[in-house]
Amino acid sequence: MQTVTENEVVARLASLPGTEPRVVVSGNFATPMVLLRDLDAALETVRTFSLNAQLDWPRRAGFVNETPFVGPGVRHDPALVYLPMRLSLVPRLFDTLRPVDAVLIHTSVPRGGKVSLGIEVNILPAAIERVRARGGLIVAQVNPNMPYTFGDGEIAVDQIDLALEVDTPLQTHIRRPATAAERVIGERVAAFADDGSTLQLGIGQIPDIAAAELVDRHHLGIWSEMISDAVLTLERTGALDADRPISASFLFGSPELYAWADGNRRLRMTRTEVINDPMRIAAHPAMLSINMAMQVDLFAQANASFIRESIYSGFGGQPDFVSGALHSQGGHAVVALHSWHDKSDSSAVLPILTNPVTSFQHTAIVSDQGCAELFGRSEHEQARSIIERVADPRAHDLLLERAGSLGLLPAHD
Repeated sequence: MQTVTENEVVARLASLPGTEPRVVVSGNFATPMVLLRDLDAALETVRTFSLNAQLDWPRRAGFVNETPFVGPGVRHDPALVYLPMRLSLVPRLFDTLRPVDAVLIHTSVPRGGKVSLGIEVNILPAAIERVRARGGLIVAQVNPNMPYTFGDGEIAVDQIDLALEVDTPLQTHIRRPATAAERVIGERVAAFADDGSTLQLGIGQIPDIAAAELVDRHHLGIWSEMISDAVLTLERTGALDADRPISASFLFGSPELYAWADGNRRLRMTRTEVINDPMRIAAHPAMLSINMAMQVDLFAQANASFIRESIYSGFGGQPDFVSGALHSQGGHAVVALHSWHDKSDSSAVLPILTNPVTSFQHTAIVSDQGCAELFGRSEHEQARSIIERVADPRAHDLLLERAGSLGLLPAHD
């Protein structure tokens, strides 16, 4: 690992092969913003590949962003290349359709001949391995504020070509106060967890609230794509099983969470193709998958990816964890949502989705109105339960009428 200046980084990036090299960049709150700006300066045309790109991401002609999970930095980019696919399968792309020429990562300072990817592992180990095999370039933004986490994100320093030293604070997630409706939904979701359950917590206020409701449980486990400060609360209250490691792929939280993660051997940062593997998820006892949706329909299908026919995020880990949780012994896959969208003054429950489906066949759908348990029910029973227990009363008449025309009511089975 050679420590260099920004000018030297720009010069090496400018020499990447081809007219449109592909560069994988750490995403979420681990984005190496200095290196990203250097990449923008170095190449007139380039393709970046990242998960959940944050604000201040470069957007211009020639700077093409590819992703299976759209973040706020590229959400309305007309040149965005959205890749609809399960996150568990994303690393396969680097072997086939989207070979990588360089990887830009954000790491800790070295410890014992290694650096750590810290708060984001995700698809990065796979990208680093493929780039090394291709003789490509790996550049690290080395930051003393990045926690050293153990697991798949530890990288020997001799595997990194260039290092740019910075000293900048990491981005953090600021939680807003929960609404009354969110507290009700979180409490209902938490009811699906028993002592010994294994938790996957999706991004959002409601999964955090649900986790906070579980402080009186015992021997809980964590196998989750993301973890936030809610997991820190469970750890400190003794709700987590001390004999089970806390497994995650990225962290999304406060400086306190990052400080707790630094050097913590309880925490195992795990690569995407492992943490999101449905078979591995299913192997955990009483797996409880908690995910958010923007819309559901009377066929119990969920949309968590699109708003008004425009891509908002992507599949993420939702289909992987829904499938894995349903195959877990005693497991549940719960989807939560608000019953009514105040901004658009519209129901979150539709007769049938008009946007692409993110996931389906859940254990239950929970809203501020109630809980519809779906597993093993007929399509008629599902539809009636969703109308009566999930939908806002303002939508009942229309939903009942459309359920009839769709052949979902009346139910006699």
